[in-house]
Amino acid sequence: MKRLILSSSNPHKIEELSSILKGLPIAIISKKEAGFGDLEVVEDGDTLEANAKKKALAMAERSKEIILADDTGLFVDALDGAPGVYSARFAGEGCSYADNNKKLLSALSGVPEVGRTAHFETVIAIVWEDGSVQTVTGRCEGSIGFEAQGENGFGYDPLFIVEGTGRTFAQMKDEEKNQVSHRANALRKLREVFEERL
Repeated sequence: MKRLILSSSNPHKIEELSSILKGLPIAIISKKEAGFGDLEVVEDGDTLEANAKKKALAMAERSKEIILADDTGLFVDALDGAPGVYSARFAGEGCSYADNNKKLLSALSGVPEVGRTAHFETVIAIVWEDGSVQTVTGRCEGSIGFEAQGENGFGYDPLFIVEGTGRTFAQMKDEEKNQVSHRANALRKLREVFEERL
């Protein structure tokens, strides 16, 4: 069975990936389990794809197994696509999710509902054993609410209203979010790539 090293130590991501790739002859392990827990990559690319590739390739220098890395951003139309690639540190280095949400609401104060459109995007980079690199992208369309709603999820989930549902990610159960989210869309494409490749 082939091993796939996920360039993350986030147990939630390992679980999610395992369920999406279930039934394929792949064992998924975290970078920590692979002995690379010390590897920290500065995400200074100007696109999600650049950051995902950078993380995957840094790990590929240490291992010739299949490597996977991802990057996600929230793109708000009224803010010319911000926070985008800076989504995790929108309110500054070391900021909390609450800080980012507060800054986003402040940046959109006075913007009417019709002008608050946005989308989430996830890019996953795969480095295969032969060193070739492939990426898949998933998107989810929606808008930014006027206040936080819901208790689930993390990050911008309480503010992001999923198109056609009238609800934020934070108001959805995990199973429901995993049907429509940007990550879920990217992971479904990833499964197709693996099915073809293997």
